[in-house]
Amino acid sequence: MSAPQFKDVATALALLTRFPVKAEFDRTAQASWAYPFAGTVLGTCAALMTAIAMWLGVDPMLAAGIYLAATAFMSGAMHEDGLADTADGFWGGWDPARRLEIMKDSAIGAYGVIALILSLITRWAAVWLLIDGGWWFFPLIAIETLSRSAMPALMHALPNARDTGLSQSQGRPDMATAALAIAGASVLSLLLIGLTTIPLLIFGALAATGMAVLAKTKIGGQTGDVLGATQQITAIVLLMVLA
Repeated sequence: MSAPQFKDVATALALLTRFPVKAEFDRTAQASWAYPFAGTVLGTCAALMTAIAMWLGVDPMLAAGIYLAATAFMSGAMHEDGLADTADGFWGGWDPARRLEIMKDSAIGAYGVIALILSLITRWAAVWLLIDGGWWFFPLIAIETLSRSAMPALMHALPNARDTGLSQSQGRPDMATAALAIAGASVLSLLLIGLTTIPLLIFGALAATGMAVLAKTKIGGQTGDVLGATQQITAIVLLMVLA
């Protein structure tokens, strides 16, 4: 593992958000340790927007929608897009080649639509419950952080399912880089929400492992879409655990 560099955070922000960050893409695989920090920045910004809305008197139900809209806007909805493409491909094709072909298609099918609807409804309901319960600001930031630590783990554990695409172009991080992403996310979460981090780590690991097994079975590896879907599924599971 090469030594982590500060510019890796900028690279992670440039890859995972739509923030106008100047980054150098000469070590994208090595920079994956910083993916959780990109989640921290995104989650903090979205939580602040939600807090302002709450201060202005917005109902918790609508504030939850503002939070989801903010995260989708700032990330370019790339993880949601990955979830939809993965759902279409995994259940719309009969063999790995056809599944990968469907995932590459920009059109969205029934499975993708259903996956997006269920994802948005579930996350909206969970965020609403957290906001209504009064303890939400730091937990939401922790979830955005932890859910992105699963991505480098899958990048390391699974081979690239195709010879082209975003994930393939970034390369595969080594075990130390993937472990640093998880360790960094864990420390940040502990600072934000204390020992509540422990059950989140357990259920997050189960969610990511389930996605890894499914991806290996369906297409023989991972793609950028699978990584995005993994972030979404992990976030949903973590939100349900807290809610």
